[in-house]
Amino acid sequence: MSFESSPFRMTALAAAITLCLPILGASAQEAQAPVKLEAPKAEQGKKIQQVEVKGTADTYDPRRDDTAAKVVVSSEEITKYGDTNVLDVLKRVPGITVNSSNGRGGEIRMRGLGAGYTQILINGERAPAGFTMDSLAPDSIERIEVLRAASAEFSTQSVAGTINIILKRSVKNRMRELKLGAQASSNSWGPNANLQLSDKDGNFAYSVSANAMHDRFDFESWGTEIGVAPNGQTVLYRTSRLPQHGQVSGLNISPRLNWTLGQDNTLTSQTFINANRFQNRFHQPTTTYVGQAPSYPDLFNAFKAENNFLRSDLTWSRKFESGGKLDLKIGVQAGANDSTSHRTASTTAGVPLLDATSVLAGRDRGMNSTGKYSRTIEKGHTFAFGWDGGVDSRDDERRDTNLVRVSGNVPQYETSEAQVKRLAVFAQDEWNITPAWSMYLGARWEGIRTDVTGNTFPDGKASSNVWSPIMQTLYKIPGKKGDQLRLALTRTYKAPSVGSLTPRRQISENNSSTEPDYRGNPNLKPELAFGIDAAYEHYWAEGALLSISVSSRKITDFTRNLTFFDGERWITTPSNQDSATTRSLEIETKFPLKALMDDAPALDLRASVNRNWSRVESVPGPDNRLDQQTPLTVSLGADYKRGALSTGGSFAFRTGGPVRVSLNQRAYVAPRRELDWYALWKFDAKRQLRFAISNIFHQDFVNESTYEDARIGSQTRSMVFPQGVRYRATYELKF
Repeated sequence: MSFESSPFRMTALAAAITLCLPILGASAQEAQAPVKLEAPKAEQGKKIQQVEVKGTADTYDPRRDDTAAKVVVSSEEITKYGDTNVLDVLKRVPGITVNSSNGRGGEIRMRGLGAGYTQILINGERAPAGFTMDSLAPDSIERIEVLRAASAEFSTQSVAGTINIILKRSVKNRMRELKLGAQASSNSWGPNANLQLSDKDGNFAYSVSANAMHDRFDFESWGTEIGVAPNGQTVLYRTSRLPQHGQVSGLNISPRLNWTLGQDNTLTSQTFINANRFQNRFHQPTTTYVGQAPSYPDLFNAFKAENNFLRSDLTWSRKFESGGKLDLKIGVQAGANDSTSHRTASTTAGVPLLDATSVLAGRDRGMNSTGKYSRTIEKGHTFAFGWDGGVDSRDDERRDTNLVRVSGNVPQYETSEAQVKRLAVFAQDEWNITPAWSMYLGARWEGIRTDVTGNTFPDGKASSNVWSPIMQTLYKIPGKKGDQLRLALTRTYKAPSVGSLTPRRQISENNSSTEPDYRGNPNLKPELAFGIDAAYEHYWAEGALLSISVSSRKITDFTRNLTFFDGERWITTPSNQDSATTRSLEIETKFPLKALMDDAPALDLRASVNRNWSRVESVPGPDNRLDQQTPLTVSLGADYKRGALSTGGSFAFRTGGPVRVSLNQRAYVAPRRELDWYALWKFDAKRQLRFAISNIFHQDFVNESTYEDARIGSQTRSMVFPQGVRYRATYELKF
């Protein structure tokens, strides 16, 4: 039986074997039940037991006590600034940066690396294709877990680390909360709303989180394009404007249902529904002062897109008297991504050059199954194993019409179908060897098979499997309360995306070396990385932390986008290029001012510094950084509370600079300075008003790329996307 042909048979077999274990364990416990005396003791000391459990929960800190390094961002911290999307929240988390090429959306990065190096999970599952993180509302999130080193339980496609976003799930008591807000800047404005409902009725509990937002934008970008011959003479100089008018709206609904079937026996349904609408109209007039004008010097584009996504999971959890616990989950997902782009252009005399419409339709569907059986062997020693398997499919259709002319080498109708099968099995052992020393050992095997077919390119097949051993250890230095050391050794990888494997051509209207077409490469291999992480942590007072961590990754089969001219058009395509190394230093501290002065005000301070280095072997230096890595990020923050008022702010500085992307390609990453501020006024226990300002320094986004060749010279294209100061106000009501 091959993995490629029967992933679900293997999944079903694994599930059957796992299900047998608790049944056998339960039978053995039933036979011994008459001689057990624990139940009467529990009945006599109910009140004492409740106090002990609460005390343990209050003193447990996952960042400090878990063997696997983890940072947990609470719901209170997530909603503090009244953000309307999760990207704005993540940019303030130490060790995380959010990059944007045009001011909309953004790429989440750990250690300065994104684009597949940083793994993004929602409830422990990878975010689906077509889902944008900027459409996820912070109010629907219970917590965010940041894992610097890999864990066998999750996919090891986490070279830089993992960010696991946990949606609202806990139902402690009845809750009714409504938030109504509005935001505005010099180039955008719109309302937003959030509703939270939860309650219990006997053995049934539910919670619902619903978020809606609408934003209109109106701004003008601008740019230049300069060409220089090998002798230093300027042979091309163009300027362009890009006025844009559009709107975006989104809706998130996250219902969660929970049934208690018996003692330590629960069934949970978690559903996430996301719908987004985007419209944009822009005009791109280009003025050529030197050299040849572009193919379409006066381009109009009317674009609209609809993205819908549904994911639903059903989880059964059962604890056994033997100390074992079984978690089984089955999930389904479906998505639809549709867009229409109508492009027109004409000469200065009004002669039509372009009247083209592109209609894109994408359909996603998939199902997955996960299982985990864990058992406490003895106090402080837990062993677990499980599986994670699934099949995801995507169908794409593109239909182009051009009323003026048809390009000879660009197909007008394309269809493609991609199917990704994956199966993973894992085992992990967590053991408190001594009160001061704990160890985590894990191993994960993960296989991925991708099949792509289409009407305009040959069928593509790609398969990979990666074996990932993992070790993490925590040592609390005896005699030094609050001092501890961490060490982790991991093997992780970055799998090629379906889009990078599909050899379908994506067309650029004004084709050039800096605006090339894109074509996937079905021969791509996964990038493999061996990593080491070490950290020193010092907890010197309640709520006070100093952390110094270092890391290194050695990456083989590194992937770069290479640009070339095929005789008619410029094309960029991904290719495996030798190896790369990356290193990081992270320093973080946070503490209440009262830890230094007894009579200090209620002021909490925090600061972090992240320094990253990297080098790509196949690209000559200097500046041959990996994935346009962010070299340095410095962040500062403070929170103050007095009576009904809570206020605070955060400042982040991120360096950029030149990047050598390949032998012929360069890029420039502009530095950024971001200052945000918030204030919260509590009228009473049920009503409060939140106000926030972001991007106070009015920082714009700059995108610059250069293609250079000793034979033809260089061509540089730069664009500036203006971003105004953004104001947000939110009224919050509990009822």
